[in-house]
Amino acid sequence: MQLSKTNFSTVSSSLRELLLPVESRIRSTLLALGMVVLIGLSANQPAQSYPVFAQQNYANPREANGRIVCANCHLAQKSVEIEVPQSVLPDTVFEAVVKIPYDQQVTQVLGNGKKGGLNVGAVLILPEGFSAAPADRIPEEMKAKAGKLYFQPYASDKKNILVVGPVPGKKYSEMVFPLLSPDPSKDKNVSFLKYPIYLGANRGRGQVYPDGSKSNNTVFNASTGGTISQIQPVEKKGGFEITIETGNGEPIVDKVPAGPDLIVKVGQTIQADQPLTNNPNVGGFGQKDTEIVLQNPVRVQGLLAFFSFVVLTQVFLVLKKKQFEKVQLAEMNF
Repeated sequence: MQLSKTNFSTVSSSLRELLLPVESRIRSTLLALGMVVLIGLSANQPAQSYPVFAQQNYANPREANGRIVCANCHLAQKSVEIEVPQSVLPDTVFEAVVKIPYDQQVTQVLGNGKKGGLNVGAVLILPEGFSAAPADRIPEEMKAKAGKLYFQPYASDKKNILVVGPVPGKKYSEMVFPLLSPDPSKDKNVSFLKYPIYLGANRGRGQVYPDGSKSNNTVFNASTGGTISQIQPVEKKGGFEITIETGNGEPIVDKVPAGPDLIVKVGQTIQADQPLTNNPNVGGFGQKDTEIVLQNPVRVQGLLAFFSFVVLTQVFLVLKKKQFEKVQLAEMNF
């Protein structure tokens, strides 16, 4: 019996030694597959969500001078509008309406150089303590107004800063943000005060990427002066390679991606920084500030009590006046 146990232990150890390399290979394979999936998702993310550019490069979307960082990529200035209640009670769901007006008949240059509709996006910077309203507290009417918009916090520790987009501009040129006000009785960092709200919103693609490189939605200028000796179309990706012959005969090649239209031709003499293309951008970015008062319900109750007292006083004065008139009339008749 003892011999059998010994043999069994020996066999088990041998099997374990044989299986260890196989197990190691399986783990390595699964890890590699997981990394491939994660890399694929990460590679697609910037194309799907423009706000990720700001989130990855700036801890706070609003700079010290008041400028919202989205303006670093969206260079053209456009108007935006925001509507919020003048005041709101604590722990109350309310809505902010953001309007991004633009001519919905125009089309923009897409990343592949083709034309398409404009997308819109927005960042809403609320006071500390304010946040997006939980889904179970949003009234059905407000849910219908908000549609299928998804509002995400700028960061895990900045739930008061909400970003949305890019979403189709034709459907969401007006956005409704369901918001929740804080309760100072539960959050000691919040007081009954007037607070600022900052909005930044864009329509269309940006002209510059966060790394400083140009998108195909902007003007391309000549890198040097000289004479254009050749304009060669790029077959696969689209766009052009423009050869500029400088004064000393050196050829310089400027690359223009698909999208902008050329405004120069072969044989033309140009200066450094002279535009080679038109400006295809039809969008732009805008900022707007507003204010909201976190109202103390005790003050509201006191105000209502004061108004009630004034009304009652007026009523008593009227009644007293009528009573006095009756007494005077009775004395005159007597």
